[in-house]
Amino acid sequence: MTLSRGIRSTIFLCAITFGSLQAQQTSPPPFIHNGSLNTEFAAYDRSGTTRRPATTFRDKLNAGPSFADFVSGDKEEPLDPSEAYALKKAMVGPAGRKKEMTRLPEWLKTPIPDSKNYQRLKKDLRGLNLHTVCEEARCPNISDCWGGNDKSAATATIMLMGDTCTRGCRFCSVKTNRAPPPLDPHEPENTSEAISRWGLGYVVLTSVDRDDLVDGGARHFAETVIKIKQKAPNILVECLTGDYRGDLEMAKLVARSGLDVYAHNVETVEALTPYVRDRRATFQQSIRVLKAAKEARPDLITKTSLMLGLGETDEQLWDALRQLRAVNVDVVTFGQYMRPTKRHMAVEEYVTPDRFEAWRQRALDMGFLYCASGPLVRSSYKAGEAFIENVLKKRRAGATATEGTVDQTVVAADQATH
Repeated sequence: MTLSRGIRSTIFLCAITFGSLQAQQTSPPPFIHNGSLNTEFAAYDRSGTTRRPATTFRDKLNAGPSFADFVSGDKEEPLDPSEAYALKKAMVGPAGRKKEMTRLPEWLKTPIPDSKNYQRLKKDLRGLNLHTVCEEARCPNISDCWGGNDKSAATATIMLMGDTCTRGCRFCSVKTNRAPPPLDPHEPENTSEAISRWGLGYVVLTSVDRDDLVDGGARHFAETVIKIKQKAPNILVECLTGDYRGDLEMAKLVARSGLDVYAHNVETVEALTPYVRDRRATFQQSIRVLKAAKEARPDLITKTSLMLGLGETDEQLWDALRQLRAVNVDVVTFGQYMRPTKRHMAVEEYVTPDRFEAWRQRALDMGFLYCASGPLVRSSYKAGEAFIENVLKKRRAGATATEGTVDQTVVAADQATH
């Protein structure tokens, strides 16, 4: 059978087109890696992931980890010492306008939260109209604190008194204003009702600083704790408070409200405090607040947190820990400072996991009851840790009826005089 010239031409053109498509599918285009064009080995990265065609925006993508790195959080081969201790840097951007970008160390990667308990807690939050710092601040530990199989073992940090702070610390991304909106008078009742229905075993209450209020919001805090304990006496409550501008009576008021853990963060060592925190906050003022809380209730667990990577020295850290133990602070946490935006102070150092572990052991050797220390640890990280819960329950069981009751009379009397 013979084919006409037109049919033969059509078949020939189709063959050429099909061959071109095959070539496009089997030969991915070259890509730019750290600003250099590689046409021979550009098809795949080390993990086998196909790279996208070279574009101006592509430089930035190739300077960072691949999608597989984000999903798995694993590395195919262990880090060698030089790679672990040196910050990775890359020049990215169009020609003539390249900028140096620092890649985060491998140990700062976290898994994507997707457990069933995480999804269940997130759904509960929406239904109860609660707002957590865990989500608002995009905490890297949310999969740890909200994970697991038992909701009663989870920990969540609830934000009180609005989302606008009257202070402007150089490390914090919370928005600021000299005159934030007024407090919601129904918040203590609504929050306590929601938390009691939520079914958590441990809850952390925190807030922005409210220097615009006469009491700094201390009575609002105390009222919320009292109502939670009335509705759900078995829930363990931790309060991460401000310094109330040094008003120690307000610190004592919150300490006597019935909470289980009184937390106030010194944030950094004394020498760096003027450069890191708002000028109205001082290291010694924070020390006095923690001391006042312990004096108000000696059985109370007191807690604080420090960020590392701000340029502090070992001697400065030793000095901070000695001062904290001198006022009987029970729990301390160490975490890596992470720069929220370019407008905030820069990271001076990415502290290695080994150094975090060394400081954890040093803190325990100094007599701290408990220490959580690691690059991704934050103040409320696993606040309901089994060890702390057991200590609290033993203290509660051993306390007398007078010591174990909420000092509501003191709070009510104080409110009546203002």
